[in-house]
Amino acid sequence: MNAILPLRTPAELVETGLVAPEHRAGIERVAERYAVAISPAMAALIDRDDPNDPIARQFVPDAAELDVTPEERADPIGDIAHSPVEGIVHRYPDRVLLKAVHVCPVYCRFCFRREMVGPQGLGTLSPGAMDKAFAYIADHPGIWEVILTGGDPLVLSPRRLAEIMQRLAAVDHVKIVRFHTRVPVVEPERIDDALVAALKASGKTAYVALHANHPRELTPAARAACARLVDSGIVMISQSVLLKGVNDDPDTLASLMRAFVETRVKPYYLHHPDLAPGTSHFRLTIEEGRALVAGLRGRISGLCQPTYILDIPGGHGKAVIGPDAVHDHGGCLTVSDFRGGEHTYPPVE
Repeated sequence: MNAILPLRTPAELVETGLVAPEHRAGIERVAERYAVAISPAMAALIDRDDPNDPIARQFVPDAAELDVTPEERADPIGDIAHSPVEGIVHRYPDRVLLKAVHVCPVYCRFCFRREMVGPQGLGTLSPGAMDKAFAYIADHPGIWEVILTGGDPLVLSPRRLAEIMQRLAAVDHVKIVRFHTRVPVVEPERIDDALVAALKASGKTAYVALHANHPRELTPAARAACARLVDSGIVMISQSVLLKGVNDDPDTLASLMRAFVETRVKPYYLHHPDLAPGTSHFRLTIEEGRALVAGLRGRISGLCQPTYILDIPGGHGKAVIGPDAVHDHGGCLTVSDFRGGEHTYPPVE
């Protein structure tokens, strides 16, 4: 086995000690349905002696993925309902998703697009489909932002990324280009001068939304990759998913947000897990999530506060579901502080 390649098969997972031999049959059933890939950087982070290792939980297949609950759905956030042409999702008036590719350097076991990504997924847009996607963007002057996602857009070569960016350069009403990616964490070596130049090739303002869920993911190599992006003028924001057994405690969540800020990545969204098939073992209740997010306020710097959101099933968009600190009691406001204390506003003498 080539050590520099991702781990993709149950046999490789057993060979490298990430899966016990007696669990191989169950993992093979999971791998028949959902894509598997663990990059060398992530495999190196996993503590094989910890059965509850939070990095392993994110990437190593689990037989629990075969348990599908009634509320789960193949397209939990309604991408298909808002896809006017192949590769485009137009859910909000001023922005679209451009899904140029449906493969990733790693496959998260909680992925909300797990039915669409991977070698047997929707694949890379054909040249004809790409032409139609760009025609759609050009024909809709209300589109201010294009968000490249998928799949992970940074698995594309710098040449192909530059081609996409150059095509966006010709669309005057597009002002912002955003990339959603795990690459700086899971394959930091990809973030080289050529890739950075490609991301900037449109001449538009570029943002990179980095997906990481545990502070250990922000290794020195990952931080150096982010520094190459930020030093080039690209703005970085974070996206994380609140996951049972990964980051569902106050210390881990606080450490993750601080690690983002130390890396010059502004905490942005903390997602409640979506209702993807076979992911119930990752989901907390919204009440549990709200309590965790409330615990961040006052505990850590305001720079470190993410927005807790739910993607409403069926394609209805995102809703902020963070703790509500202000309550109206007959015209008198009660404000809750980060310790749970309540105060009237304006104060009563």
